[in-house]
Amino acid sequence: MPLGGVERIIYGVSDMPGSVQFYDDFGLNAIKRSDAEVIYQLEEGSKVILRHIDDPSLPAPHYEGSGVRQTFYGVDNQDELDIYAERIGVDREVKRGKDGQSIEFLSDCGIPLGLRVWSRKRVSYAPDPVNAPDNIQRLNQHRRWRYRARPKTINHVVWRVQDIEKSFAFWRDRLDFRLTDYQVNAGIFGRAPGAMQHHVAYFQRFDALGPPPHSPGFDHVAFGVEDIDEVYAGWNYMERRGYKNPLGGVGRHRIASALFCYFDAPCGGMAEYGADTDYLDDNWTPRVWAPAFGGFMWTSRILPFLPEELPWEVSLDDSQLPKGAVPEKTAQYSEKMLGNYRSGSGEKK
Repeated sequence: MPLGGVERIIYGVSDMPGSVQFYDDFGLNAIKRSDAEVIYQLEEGSKVILRHIDDPSLPAPHYEGSGVRQTFYGVDNQDELDIYAERIGVDREVKRGKDGQSIEFLSDCGIPLGLRVWSRKRVSYAPDPVNAPDNIQRLNQHRRWRYRARPKTINHVVWRVQDIEKSFAFWRDRLDFRLTDYQVNAGIFGRAPGAMQHHVAYFQRFDALGPPPHSPGFDHVAFGVEDIDEVYAGWNYMERRGYKNPLGGVGRHRIASALFCYFDAPCGGMAEYGADTDYLDDNWTPRVWAPAFGGFMWTSRILPFLPEELPWEVSLDDSQLPKGAVPEKTAQYSEKMLGNYRSGSGEKK
């Protein structure tokens, strides 16, 4: 498989005790705790790492305050890592990890990134069947009892950027990401070639619709839970402990169809419970969405920036997409790349 999902995120935080308490309450499992570093590991093997904001091991910040300072994606093997290192290193520094199993670099918009050899573990999910009149899927069976959420995956990371097209172009041309959906002048959703989730990265124009802050930087990280019951159980558990939900509760996005519930995090940005997202492959056709229409299908309450009703505004007209967003073939692709995927064509050699 080609480059896949998020292997780890590394925070720089000013409030280490508060940040640790937040992710303990959020439902993550810590595998290492020290004054300098706390490491959480999810069932898929991905990691969330908390370090002090001035830790010298962190890359230089590209925004002010606490938040994710570095994001790593997983690759399957050393050969694949070497291919990416060569491609990325043509015009910027690529730093090798001490064990040779990772590389670090900056995107065109200055976001610190990395790739690491990673064997992702398959997670175990079995959502309860849903009943409806005359469509009984759960007979003589009570729904599972939940009292809190326990995320098992890192689904995506979102950045607020000045130029969404320039930012996405690096992920497309150097990391082989596919554009999955486009919000006009507001945001671009990108899927890693080895992942099937609707998006692994989202680039949001920093001054577009949505809650503050309206400045470039890290916005949020989304974690995968099983179903709507686990989303709501997590919401209740976190709210009882005083954490603020900036969007007022649970909702469902129009784009990607995913259920969501966000919390402001002491470690910076927001952390999101997510479930029931769309899954895609290279046969998917990117859509063009009006910026306001594309955000939410429903929410627990009407938000100040969300009109109550909107007309259907979505198109499959690829002429409206950013130039080069879905090329028929990409010259940067190496024939040595496992799978020999051709970007945007849905074709496998």
